Parts: sequence; C-alpha cells; structure tokens
Amino acid sequence: MKLDAKALRYMSTEDFRVLTAIEIGSRNHDIVPATLISQLSHLRSGGINKFITDLIKRKLIASESSSKYVGYKLVYAGYDYLALKTLSKRGSVASVGNQIGVGKESDIFVIAGDNDEQAVLKLHRLGRLSFRNVKNKRDYFRPDQSPSWMYMSRLSAMKEYAFMQVLHEHGFPVPKPIDQNRHCIVMELLDAHPLRQIEKVGEPGKLYSELMDLIVRLAKHGLIHGDFNEFNILVRDDGSPILIDFPQMVSTSHANAEFYFNRDVDCIRTFFKRRFGYESVLYPKFALDANKEFDLDVQVAASGFTKKEQSQLEAFMESEQTEASNAAPHSHDEEDEDLPSDEEIVYADDSEEDERDMDGLGEDDASDSDDSDDDYDIEYDRLGNTIRRKRTC
Repeated sequence: MKLDAKALRYMSTEDFRVLTAIEIGSRNHDIVPATLISQLSHLRSGGINKFITDLIKRKLIASESSSKYVGYKLVYAGYDYLALKTLSKRGSVASVGNQIGVGKESDIFVIAGDNDEQAVLKLHRLGRLSFRNVKNKRDYFRPDQSPSWMYMSRLSAMKEYAFMQVLHEHGFPVPKPIDQNRHCIVMELLDAHPLRQIEKVGEPGKLYSELMDLIVRLAKHGLIHGDFNEFNILVRDDGSPILIDFPQMVSTSHANAEFYFNRDVDCIRTFFKRRFGYESVLYPKFALDANKEFDLDVQVAASGFTKKEQSQLEAFMESEQTEASNAAPHSHDEEDEDLPSDEEIVYADDSEEDERDMDGLGEDDASDSDDSDDDYDIEYDRLGNTIRRKRTC
C-alpha cells in the first residue's frame, strides 16, 4: 500500500477533526452517521458535508449504507494520516521517503525526523490478507461490535513497541525504538541485511550458535519470539545478528510456550541446513534451556500493554496461524509473491502515478499491470479496499 504523505500539508484542522470524529465513532459503530460526526467534531452539520466529500475524494474515508442510514468509515489511508499527524507534531516524522519493505501485514518506509536523521517507519496492516475471515474474529469483540482490523493493528504496534523498548533497555540486539502512535512505529535505521537475502556466510556455525544463544537468552528472560526465522533476523557486515518483528512474542509462562520455543529452534535449524548446508546435533531444548531467570514479560505488562490487550492479540495471532496451516500448501521460495497470483488487492491511489515532491518526498512508482479489468471480478472488503480476483475460464 502506498503512503502519500505529501497531501498532509494541504489538509485543514477541520479535515483532521472529521477524521478523528470518525475514528472515535467507530468504537461503537460499524458505520458512523453524519450526525454523530458533527457532534464529535463540533462542526455544524450543514458545513460538515463539504469536509466529508473532500475526505472521500482523497480516499481517506469510505461511504457505506446500512438498512437505517448512510454513514462513513475510516480506511487505512485515513488511519495513516491520523498517525502521521501525531508523529509529525512530536517531531518523530518530518518527511517520508521510499518504501523499503512490504510484508503480508506491514509496510516499511524510510523517514526522517526533525533532526534530519533517517529512521524506519513501520505501519502494521493486520487484515490485509484476511478480510474473508472477518466474521471469524468476533470472539475478540463485544457481540454487538464488528471486528476492527485497525484496532488489532494498533494492538500489534503497541505490543511490538513495548517489547522492543524492554529488549533494547536490557542489551538485546534489536533496533532502538523511537516513537509509536496508533498502528505506526518509528525505529532506528540499521545498516544490515535480512538473513533470507544472504547466500553465504564466512562461518555458518558461529552465526548458528549466536542465534541459538539468542533464543535461549530470550527464554531465560521470560520471553519467546514466536516467529524466529530468516525473515525476522538482520545480519550486519561483521556477521552479528539483529532481531526484529515482535508482535507474536509470548511469555515462557504461556500455555503453548514449549511449542513456540521448539518452532523457533526448528526454523533456524531447517534454514541453515537448506541454505548453508550446515547441520548441528546441538540445539536448545525448552525443558533444559528455558529456565527463567528474569521477568521481562512482567516488565512489558507494566509498560502499559495490558493483559487484556495481550490476550486479544494472542488469540488473534493463534487464529491466523490456524487458518494458515489449514490453507492449501504452497511453495515458500523467496521469489514467491505475498499474494496469490490470481488475486490482488488494489489500495487507494495505487493505480495513479505519483508526482515527485519538491522537498524530496518520494515513493516507488506503482507497477503497471498487463491485465485489463475485464479479466477480473471486482469486490470490496471491509477496509475500503478493492479486490480484483482473476476469473477462471
């Protein structure tokens, strides 16, 4: 999903008051009526229609009808703007550069703060590939409330930031956390490469040992990464590893702690055997090596990320893993696309060519597609995105 931060400077205070009103109204309404938006934004109902129309044109909100009224909902582009506005006020984000990474549930950009230092902006986007399963997520919400992917994305960002802070303070090799708001995290930009992109290492045994030691060290501090693999490990030029991506991290007191620990170990063993031809009979075991000596899991809970929020996010993550394991098997080659080849999600403004901003704000150009819309069935998900599913003859 593209992040066009240039339009932020042209948005008025009233625009953001309307966006914020829709965000607040979404806590109790799937579709927020205009009357409620007017009340929450403290703008006259007659004049509010102009701001709503402008926000729809900018694809920051979407209009939707229910059986009782026509209302509006926030889409991820509007949520991005609300977070960027706050981060900009704090001085954490002054300009947005190119996109340097994309995952199934996140987008990563290079940014600069008021001090002109480059950093990384990570936007959590849970639900990108799971919009078909929205109804299955109702267990995490009140019976009268529809599930919100933006709420889960905010929890994911809060959790990652809390763990990153605690780990960084205790000397673990993780990026330095800088700021967090809603579904966005600002962190240190490191000069390192993803392990999955590295074809050769001078001493695979040394790196293997360092990674296994890191798994054990985390466990002794009361934590299990939960997704410890080549996609979430960076390697510096000197060969030292850096750990990233913490939304799935759990405590060693978790009911499935041993399963997650063993899975992390197996991921590293499998990757090193496949990529570097390295296999060792020595590897950590949960019962022997995960003796808890410190309580970083307790410190994370004390940081403001509550047990209720933790349980909501863990339940969500576990359901996602269950759905993924029940899906049809496919190749995990690094060249695989994030989405199936017969389907793509088209986000707001992806099809329009961006202009280069005068002060250096830039983005990658949208890739052109050779397929015409006649070859696709068009659908819309609850996030306000368009889904083009290729027709099968």
